[in-house]
Amino acid sequence: MLRILLINDTVKKVGKLKGALLEAGFEVIDESGLTIDLPARVQSAKPDVILIDSDSPGRDVMEQVCLFSRDLPHPIALFTDEQDPAVMRKAIQSGVSAYIVEGVESSRLKAILDVAMARFETDQQLRAELQAREQQLNERKRVEKAKGLLMKMKNCDEAEAHTLMRRQAMSRQQKLIQVAEQIIAMHEMLGE
Repeated sequence: MLRILLINDTVKKVGKLKGALLEAGFEVIDESGLTIDLPARVQSAKPDVILIDSDSPGRDVMEQVCLFSRDLPHPIALFTDEQDPAVMRKAIQSGVSAYIVEGVESSRLKAILDVAMARFETDQQLRAELQAREQQLNERKRVEKAKGLLMKMKNCDEAEAHTLMRRQAMSRQQKLIQVAEQIIAMHEMLGE
């Protein structure tokens, strides 16, 4: 059973969406407006998915979505009457996984939530891969910097510097990046 946090950003009372969720057999664990601190609410409620009911998602809604998408990423489905493509793009960029326009039918809710969760998982996987690639690139740059420093200190070529670093890493059972960071730290400490 999915745990759902329902956020109402409409002038009307939450009713249609909550009623459709209950009719479809979902559990709404918490329900609130956007006047509260949403990241804290998301952290305390620990929902599986967040649903936002908004007539027209404005800047405040998107800022709140950005905050908890960055710090506490969750699948988010936004139900709205707003059909403006610019608003749709802004919502997706803010972290919304599914943008549903015009009405809620309880028979469609399971498919909508499945799509939102699948999209969220795909986005999270892509973010993790991107972060890993950025880390690899940064590590490679640091290793290259350390090799350059070692080449100057030992008056050797790149291959020799790399061999020296590998030997040091193997003898100390460290990764090459750790040896590189030690060389860079030593260079900075000596102020050369």
